[in-house]
Amino acid sequence: MKEFQLKYGCNPNQKPARIYMHDGSELPVEVLSGRPGYINFLDAFNSWQLVKELKEVLGLPAAASFKHVSPTSAAVGTVLPDKLKKACFVDDIKGLDASPLACAYARARGTDRLCSFGDWVALSDICDVLTAKLIKREVSDGVIAPGFEPEALEILKAKRDGTYNVVKIDPDYVPDPIEHKQVFGITFEQGRNNFRIDKELLSNIVTQRKDMPESAVRDIIVSLITLKYTQSNSVCYAYDGQAIGVGAGQQSRIHCTRLAGTKADTWFLRQSDKVLSLPFKPKMARPDKDNVIDSYINQNEEDVCEDGIWQKYFTRQPEPFTRDEQKDYLSGISEVALGSDAFFPFSDNIERAYRSGVKYVAEPGGSIRDDAVIECCDKYGMVMAFTGMRLFHH
Repeated sequence: MKEFQLKYGCNPNQKPARIYMHDGSELPVEVLSGRPGYINFLDAFNSWQLVKELKEVLGLPAAASFKHVSPTSAAVGTVLPDKLKKACFVDDIKGLDASPLACAYARARGTDRLCSFGDWVALSDICDVLTAKLIKREVSDGVIAPGFEPEALEILKAKRDGTYNVVKIDPDYVPDPIEHKQVFGITFEQGRNNFRIDKELLSNIVTQRKDMPESAVRDIIVSLITLKYTQSNSVCYAYDGQAIGVGAGQQSRIHCTRLAGTKADTWFLRQSDKVLSLPFKPKMARPDKDNVIDSYINQNEEDVCEDGIWQKYFTRQPEPFTRDEQKDYLSGISEVALGSDAFFPFSDNIERAYRSGVKYVAEPGGSIRDDAVIECCDKYGMVMAFTGMRLFHH
């Protein structure tokens, strides 16, 4: 397949649209089901790079959930604790622990379930049956992987009345070292960002505390590789092998840090006993539960505990999750890692990160206020590495 005709581009009025290789060679992908669109392929190719790199660096199967060309989360395939299984709605799946790829997907899809609604999925390894079964029951646009077990492919091809997008990519495909894009009819050219992110990048620790355990190194690597494929400005919190809060595309870095921190807080609070014991009505769909849980925690669109409202969702009126209770719960959280795609210009980012349990930080360094940022890390006993490498992605 040398080209693939698309229904339209980013929007229905943008026609014609296609993907093709500039040199006339074969595309490195095969569409096994559905008809992916322009944005689908943008998500597919960005997310594939992310999981491929995570697998290469950490040696574990990886998965990512993408929406609008940024990851909602990415994760490697470590076993989920019981409370996280329940928070991710996978506690009913037998044999989950036996499939590292399914664990990676459950983590990635379960991190920010509101943002993952209608996502694009990327898998670093051949999709097995269990992973396919997990994908089938979620609202999703498509999946890209280096291959699919025969039964797994049939499960996915049956999804969404046979229109679900399934893309197979050649895992050995290597793009040209020079990449191009057009904006307003003008061609931009640059070298691809092939910079390798691994533990050697974290050798320049600039804080008083220097100890960074292997688990923290893994989480920092997860955050930085996630940022490499996230629309900038961006900040990423990571914990236990997964990105738990991504703040993407913000003009101010503190807004990135706040946004990602709020998402990380919500992820932790979803695993609290108070949330896990919410008395939902039988047969309520998972997306509806997600919306209610988010309102219960963040108290946004409606007070789901209020009389006249709770009856729509619960079998009995739940007690509110007060701000003081949430603050007390989050105060017990620590060992969170934080990555930033560019330097922190002010120490307010560290102050906000500390409130979400951050203990390990990686950022490029190079700000005229580096000393203030380091001093703030030292105040809270954090460990911070200067990577010397910016990770902007546009």
